[in-house]
Amino acid sequence: MKKIILTVAVAFCILETVHAQVTTLPPSYSEKKDNNLTIYRAEPEIQHNLIHTKIAISFDYQKQEAEGEAWITLKPHFYATDKLILDAKNMVIKEVALAQGKALKKLKYSYDDQQLLITLDKSYQRSETFDIYVKYVAQPNKVTHEGSEAIHDAKGLYFINPTGADTDKPIQIWTQGETESSSGWFPTIDKTNQKSTSEIYMTVPDQYVTLSNGVLKNQTKNSNGTRTDYWKMEQKHAPYLFFMGIGDFAIVKDQWNQIPVNYYVEKEYAAYAKQIFGDTPAMMQFFSDLLDYPYPWPKYDQMVGRDFVSGAMENTTATLHKEDAQQKPGQLIDENIWESVIAHELFHHWFGDLVTAESWSNLTVNESFANYSEYLWFEHKYGKDKAEDHRLADLSAYQSGNGYEKDLVRIHYNSREDMFDDISYNKGGMGVLHMLRNYLGDDAFFKGLNRYLKQHEYGKAEATQLRLALEEVSGRDLNWFFNQWYYGSGHPKLTVQQSYDAQTKKVTLKIRQTQKNLFEFPLDIDVIINGKPMRHQVWIAKEENSTLMFDAAKKPDVVLINPEKVLLAEIEEDRSVEENIAAYLSPGASYGIRKEALDGLYDQQTNTRVTETLRKALTDPYYGLRKEVIEKLSPESVKKTFTAELKTIAEKDKQTLVQAAALTALWEADIKDTPLFERALKSPSFSVQSAALSYLIKNNPKEMERYMKNMDEEVLAKNQEASLLMIPQWIRNNDWNKAKLIAESAAFYYLIKFQDPDTGKVLEDAFDWIMQNDTPDATNKIAMLYRQLKKELGDGPQVSMIVKIMITNGLTQKKAAQQKNPASQSLQEQVKLLETLLSEF
Repeated sequence: MKKIILTVAVAFCILETVHAQVTTLPPSYSEKKDNNLTIYRAEPEIQHNLIHTKIAISFDYQKQEAEGEAWITLKPHFYATDKLILDAKNMVIKEVALAQGKALKKLKYSYDDQQLLITLDKSYQRSETFDIYVKYVAQPNKVTHEGSEAIHDAKGLYFINPTGADTDKPIQIWTQGETESSSGWFPTIDKTNQKSTSEIYMTVPDQYVTLSNGVLKNQTKNSNGTRTDYWKMEQKHAPYLFFMGIGDFAIVKDQWNQIPVNYYVEKEYAAYAKQIFGDTPAMMQFFSDLLDYPYPWPKYDQMVGRDFVSGAMENTTATLHKEDAQQKPGQLIDENIWESVIAHELFHHWFGDLVTAESWSNLTVNESFANYSEYLWFEHKYGKDKAEDHRLADLSAYQSGNGYEKDLVRIHYNSREDMFDDISYNKGGMGVLHMLRNYLGDDAFFKGLNRYLKQHEYGKAEATQLRLALEEVSGRDLNWFFNQWYYGSGHPKLTVQQSYDAQTKKVTLKIRQTQKNLFEFPLDIDVIINGKPMRHQVWIAKEENSTLMFDAAKKPDVVLINPEKVLLAEIEEDRSVEENIAAYLSPGASYGIRKEALDGLYDQQTNTRVTETLRKALTDPYYGLRKEVIEKLSPESVKKTFTAELKTIAEKDKQTLVQAAALTALWEADIKDTPLFERALKSPSFSVQSAALSYLIKNNPKEMERYMKNMDEEVLAKNQEASLLMIPQWIRNNDWNKAKLIAESAAFYYLIKFQDPDTGKVLEDAFDWIMQNDTPDATNKIAMLYRQLKKELGDGPQVSMIVKIMITNGLTQKKAAQQKNPASQSLQEQVKLLETLLSEF
């Protein structure tokens, strides 16, 4: 009996050992590998759950620092623990304690400038919550993490012109949390799979307005000229979406369904804010209806910040846009260049903010949807041609990039910042989601998105959960689609050979996949005979070669592969001039087919049939194609054939961008008509004014000053030829208002000297004028252009050498200016900027 009991006891011990918790990660997760691309980028382990975050913060503008206090409510996710790790980048940690009501119990901790390792007062179970208090100083300028192509800095907290030295730039503070930069201004668990409600108390100079997540609950004036604003967010959102914005903004109020919708802009743009952002309520209605899921947050604000490190950021209820969003009526009459961005950031409030990617590997479940929302909005507001133009341009950017080998869901990457690329955005949205929508049909696709949102609202998700939601609704298996498009790379590259057999009356297509990894996919094919299309839907198998045969009573006018451009593919086929004409003229031809057909005709402009087709294309229903046709006409064609049409278009086309294209084509063809261009100079459109100005200063140079007298600076910025002619006079007159505009042309004087010595000398004089004077805005502009050049061209020794020469020249002159005026803080900052810039090259 004793022996049996002993055996059972031993067995129990073995069983207990087998099921004990393993506390370490597998070797493939190690950050210490020589090649980071071999690391498995898993969803971060959840040791604790964030529950609530309360922050009280004030700002030292001179030091560019922030003093903060954070109260963080957490609980263990599953396993009991007496340790807590918080992300906190480059802070001064003053105190860490357990908050018990108003009482604080100090805790032991260690800090390595990136993370706080806190020893708790006991081991907490998953049913227990606790509150951690941290008193700290945020030092954003000491953060060293680099940004990405999409988000080119990672400090988290940004002071813009904090001393006011740059009189042409407002004083602002704003934050940018993506990817994991919020921990640069408050301690947190800075991961996408964490969500927390929040309260933020911001103490700021009383003359400024503030913006944050959620609702402004109250404002308290303090005795020292400051004010404390209290913002409360009652719904959970990820730490990277926490936001603060502070500055001298005009607040233009709007609303949707009793939900406040406000626009924070610089005061000179207040009158135009609704022209820029005024479609937002209509977008909220459209997206709410489309998803059958009403906008889920208590308000929606949009702010425009100076020197923003990205295009825009979807902070929950408080999107921040870069300054390019601010446009004048003369620009907006041409087009609102920011409309797609406004739609993109709003749609993130469902895909990204409401349901958040569980890891950066799954970024596509955030960014592909925001990218595709641009298409959905354009399709809704303007029609399919505009949407397709936008979509195909995005796909062209993806296809011309270097990401062919990268999966859409990427479990291996060098840096999380690398995920912000044309694959996650353009391929995922305009390519993959568009195919998925067309495969399932609109009803199933959007009902599936609704299911996905409701299942994971205020939580996290990955691409597999998207697949499961779409399968639940549609009843169709989608593993074949997700395996090749989400968990694979690239796209089909097809060559097509076509023949027609008059005896059998059959069209034969031989389609070959030339890429390494083979795909299977549905494909539409239109066989057009006597101008009438017959559509065939076929499947291409996962094979290198496929042969298709279709009945055709006679040789087709043209056979169109992928006629709606739904399939993301590169298709190589030879079309004759007659086939391209037939393709353009085919009834109901998509924008993609019409554009593709016209692209095949531009080099045959002496052909009479081509000329007639191009003439018809000048009246194409889509203004984008009309504009493109005009831009592709040769000067000889304009002179010989199209002068009359272009003059009519220049005055009567409904789209000012098309008018501007016609004016440009006329003056480039040396068509003389000064009255026409003088009338155009009075247009409210900046693009039309710019095109007219180019003709007038070329043909009537003595009247240049009269033509340019009341010209908006935005027009001059568009027209570098006009600016170049005026630069010597602006410099002679010390026209400081033009310094930033001059900087755009003068920054690369050294390069231009090799191509055009005379122009180079003018620009060198302009560069010297900027550097010999107190011109902070112009100096900042030049620095920005140099950094942009480095980003685009990399660290090539030749580029670095030339830029170093220009910076060194500028620095020498700026230091001389500082010696003449040592009290100028602005000059001191410009010298420091150029010294920093020189070290970067």
